[in-house]
Amino acid sequence: MNIYLIRHAIATEEGSDEHEDFERPLTTEGRKKMRMIAKGLKGIGVGLDLILSSPYIRARETAEILADTFKIKNSEITYSENLIPLGDPDHLISELNEKYAVDSIAIVGHEPNLSSLTGLLISENAKIEIIFKKGGVCKLSADNLHHTRTATLEWLVTPKILVEIAEK
Repeated sequence: MNIYLIRHAIATEEGSDEHEDFERPLTTEGRKKMRMIAKGLKGIGVGLDLILSSPYIRARETAEILADTFKIKNSEITYSENLIPLGDPDHLISELNEKYAVDSIAIVGHEPNLSSLTGLLISENAKIEIIFKKGGVCKLSADNLHHTRTATLEWLVTPKILVEIAEK
């Protein structure tokens, strides 16, 4: 299984308007940059069977941009409470094992949840220091999450690099 962990794109700042944290949308710049990031992912050969996203608006909008680029119907995006900013990565791993048998999945979420999830999957240590920039993508591969939590970190790419790939 290829697992693409993707932090949501640039959103309005917390406390900058009347929106609650879960309602904060992507900025115009965030939407534009995420389209380029998705194009860059497609350009390096990424394929997606499923998108699993946090239900927060900024993550939903990020997932919708991915779905558009990869020709996945918005109605086929799945949402998980285990992907909210302070969600439990252990519960998400159980959810992945129980519900999703696909070759390639995009998981769209927030920090610090994505870093903790990555740490658990690659070393069984949620405290590993991994930095996901907004729009950053990490690729993990795993033969079977049912018998072991160990996944292989294939790459971690900044949004800037994916945008540069998309522009070529």
